[in-house]
Parts: sequence; structure tokens; C-alpha cells
Amino acid sequence: MSQATGQPAFGLAGVMGWPVAHSRSPKIHNHWLEKHGVPGAYVLLPVAPGALPVALPGLAALGFRGCNITIPHKVDAMALVHAVDANARRVGAINTVVVQADGSLKGFNNDGFGYIQSLLDREPGWRADAGPITVLGAGGAARAVVLALADRGAKEIRLVNRTFEKADALAKEFGAPIKALPWAERHVALADVALLVNTTSQGMHGQPPLDLALDALPLRALVSDVIYVPLETPLLAAARQRGHATVNGLGMLLHQARPAFQAWFGVLPEVTPELRRIIEATL
Repeated sequence: MSQATGQPAFGLAGVMGWPVAHSRSPKIHNHWLEKHGVPGAYVLLPVAPGALPVALPGLAALGFRGCNITIPHKVDAMALVHAVDANARRVGAINTVVVQADGSLKGFNNDGFGYIQSLLDREPGWRADAGPITVLGAGGAARAVVLALADRGAKEIRLVNRTFEKADALAKEFGAPIKALPWAERHVALADVALLVNTTSQGMHGQPPLDLALDALPLRALVSDVIYVPLETPLLAAARQRGHATVNGLGMLLHQARPAFQAWFGVLPEVTPELRRIIEATL
């Protein structure tokens, strides 16, 4: 046992979801464990929805430092942990659980952190207040992204979703600077924006491409997509051909893992070109 923490010297963590076989998280975290010489392992934890109330509280008893939470458990897991970080509570979902020193569980959401860091990787001087931002979608990813952008100082966020009522409810919940717009206005909603974000599943492998004309989008605008399979969605390909700087979803995936790794293993790792190559080879 570690005298400092009372935890086993060999650290265990994993990703809990259903299914989880496709997850890249084991490659990410096990790469960092090896790189930093930390004794431990990160494993797949396939847990069917009905088994979550039994599996999640078992983390401490099994000697786990914590786990990531993925689909379909991100919302349900909130009711099963003892405490929820303030940011995660605002987002309405958790993607990370940390076993505390007393064995209790605390939930966090690092998706927004991961998203912002992915933008800064592409443009170190990026600022959220550089101009209006248009975000497509109003699901879980959109909630994390919109909150992170607002917290970074965004002055105007135009939220566009196929179901206007869902975007409107989110805008009313979070308040300024978010404004909901109907899907029919998605093309004109690009006028004078500095950042365009797709948080929908359109453009993902096996899904239809996003139906969006970029004609009104200023060429200076940064275009990002939270999708990382494929690495270049039809939206990003069209934006790149117009001359826009683009950001895919891989950086968000990699960066959201960093604070979780630090909480479990005591080291804040870096997202290196080597790690990117390792994960890109699996896509």
C-alpha cells in the first residue's frame, strides 16, 4: 500500500460503458502509464445499463482509482456517485469517476476542457471572444462545449439544432450568451462567426454528411467537429478546401483524458505527436 494515499501501489482504472470494445481509452492511458513509469493498468469495463447500480459502487472494493464513464451511462452515473463536481453538474453528465481517499466516488466532466485544449493546439492564440460562435447540435457534447466556450468568455453563441425546442431549452437553462436558432437558419447563422462547431453525429462514419452550406462563413473562421471517426468529416474537408483552419475531434478525446489520468495516477500527461500517431493508427 502507498503510505501517502492508502491505495495499492499498482493503480487500476478503466472505461465503463456498453459497448466499450471500440474505446481508444485503454491505448491512451496505458501509453501514459508506460511512458511515466507508473505501475498500473487501464482496462475495459463492459457494463450493461441494468448492471450499473451494482458495478459503479464496486470500484472502491475492487481497488480501482476510478474510471471513465461513456455511453450510455454518462447521465445515469450521476445519481450513483457520492459527489458531483460543479462543472459536471452544470453539464448534466459525468465522464470521469474518481475514488476518494475515504472510498467515496466523485464525478467529473472533462469534455469541455478537452474541447478547449484541442482548439488551442490548433491555434495557440485562439480566444472565445474573438467573434460570434455557431454550435450545431444540442445533445450531451453540445452542453459540454457550449458551457466551456461561455466560461472562456464567448460573447455570442448561436445554438442550432434540428429540434428547435431542445436548443431553446438549453439556451434558457444556461442563459446568456447562448441564443437558440431554428435549423432552417443554419446557413445564415454562419455570417460573421469566428468559430463553427459541429457536435451532431452527422458526418460520422456510417452517418449522412452534415447538410450545411458554408457560403456565409468568413474565411478567417475556425471550423471544428467533435467527431474523430473519420478524422476528416465531409464538413472539415469542405472547410479545408475553402481555406479554413480545421480541428477534428481527436484532440478533444486525448485532452479530456489528461485530468482523469492526473486524478488517478498523480501525473498530468501531455498529448504528444507520438500518442496522436498511435491513436490515429486505430481509426
